[in-house]
Formats: sequence, C-alpha cells, structure tokens
Amino acid sequence: MSKRTLAILAAIGATVIYGINHTVAKGVMPMHVKPFGFIFLRVGGATLLFWLISLFGPKEKIEKRDWGRLLVCSVLGMSINMLSFFKGLQLSTPINSAVLITISPIIVVVISALFLKERITLNKGLGIFMGFVGAVGLILFGAEVRQDAPNIPLGNFLFIINATAYGTYLVVVKKLIEKYHPFTLMKWLFAIAFIINLPLTLPEVLEIEWSSLPFWAYGSIAFVIIGTTFLTYLFNIFALTQLKASSVGAFVYMQPLVGILFALFLGKDQLTLVKVAAMAFVLVGVYLASKKQKKGRNN
Repeated sequence: MSKRTLAILAAIGATVIYGINHTVAKGVMPMHVKPFGFIFLRVGGATLLFWLISLFGPKEKIEKRDWGRLLVCSVLGMSINMLSFFKGLQLSTPINSAVLITISPIIVVVISALFLKERITLNKGLGIFMGFVGAVGLILFGAEVRQDAPNIPLGNFLFIINATAYGTYLVVVKKLIEKYHPFTLMKWLFAIAFIINLPLTLPEVLEIEWSSLPFWAYGSIAFVIIGTTFLTYLFNIFALTQLKASSVGAFVYMQPLVGILFALFLGKDQLTLVKVAAMAFVLVGVYLASKKQKKGRNN
C-alpha cells in the first residue's frame, strides 16, 4: 500500500473520529466535565502520549527560527481551535457543530490566497460566499429551545472561530511538516498548548468530581483524549506529509454525514429544515471553494 493511500485512509479515519466526537463529548458536558476542564484533560493527555511515542522517533532539535511558527501553530491548532469548539459544543448542538466545521476548507482557501498568493477563482469566490451564507443562516435562524443547548447562536459563532483557527493551522503547519518528523512536532505543539491553556483550563478540571462520574463518562473522556486528540492529530499530521493542506481540509466534508447519522442514531439531536438548508449551502460552498483546476496534477 502506497504512502499516499495510507495518508488518505488516515485522513478518513480522523474525520470519522471527529464526526463521532460531536455527540460523545457533548454527552459529558457540562454536567460531568465543563468544556475548559475537558481541554485540560485532552491536551494534557495527548501531550503525555506524544512525548512517550516520541521516544521511538528520531531525536530532532527544533531550529531557533522555527519556534515562532511552532508557537503560532500551537495557539491556532491546540488552543483557540479546541477551546472554542468545546465551549461551542456546550452551548449548541452536535449537528450544528458537524455542519459548521465544514467551513474549514473555505478558510484554507482564503488563508492560502492571503499568505501563499494563491488566486481566488470565480468558483472559489462563490463558494466562500455560499459557505458564509450557510454559516450565518445557522447562527441567526438555527436557534431551538433545548435544555442542553443554552445559547445556540453564541455556540455556533464559536464553531466558526474553531473552524477558522483549524483551517489556518493546516496552512501554517505545512512548512514545519515538510521539515520535522510528526512525533517531534506533536510533542512540542501539545506541550506548548498545555502551558498556554493552563490558566483557563485548570480551574474547571479541579471541579470534576471523579468519584461520582458514571462509568460511561470515563469511556467518553478516554475516547476524546486517545481518539479525538492523539489519533486524529497524528493521522492528520501524517496525511499532510503526503497531501496538500487543502486536500486534507477537504475530508472535513464527511463530518456532517458522520456526525448527523451518529447523533440521530443515539437520539441526541434532530434534523430541521434550517439545518438541512444551512448544510446544503455550506457543503456546496465548500465544494466550489476547493474545486481544483483541471490543468496540472493536484493532490
């Protein structure tokens, strides 16, 4: 099996885990674990796992000029991205999060145009506009009366912050991936993020009453740490060694399908006309924004 095929399978695996995570993480918050407390466990657990696995990788030293980019990647991919997603998930619904995360590829296109000087075609421009309309529509008209979703508009806005940070991270981290081994990058990215997140996350993790947690909640926490964090970031960083940032970002299209089917299967969310319309706008917009030119070879 070629490395490219493995990279595609890794990206698919990460997307499936992310899709399931929308419902799994929501089930624990905020009754058992508050969102920022979850980030402490998530980033702290992943930091420990990546430092352990790095013992089996090459011993690399980060060059002085790369620490700035490493810091930016850590803030975008492991701080803003995670904090806004989990807080948004507490305030909104799993289906909303699964839909809005799909604007990440659009963000990749915009950031690539700004910093990598990639041209925005008519298709991409129309796609960005449609994705924006879908996201704004879900924020303004997707509100429902739900006890477990106290502020859906704010939660949906935080999902957009999350998608923006993650899309930017995929672009910025690409140069580091071309230079360092994935284990080296991940151990430092998560270690830096753990320190940055500490003031916000420590108070909430101290509130967790571990003795009263049901068994399934421990399973959910383990899934988020090992699956949603350790494996997904490892899978995506490997995928980026063989594929373009925009190609890896495109796999996020699968998240609404996985997330919605899983949420509906467990009876944790319901489909509405607004959600279907918003998802259609976002998905068509993402397709147009990331559609490749026919000339030349693209990943």
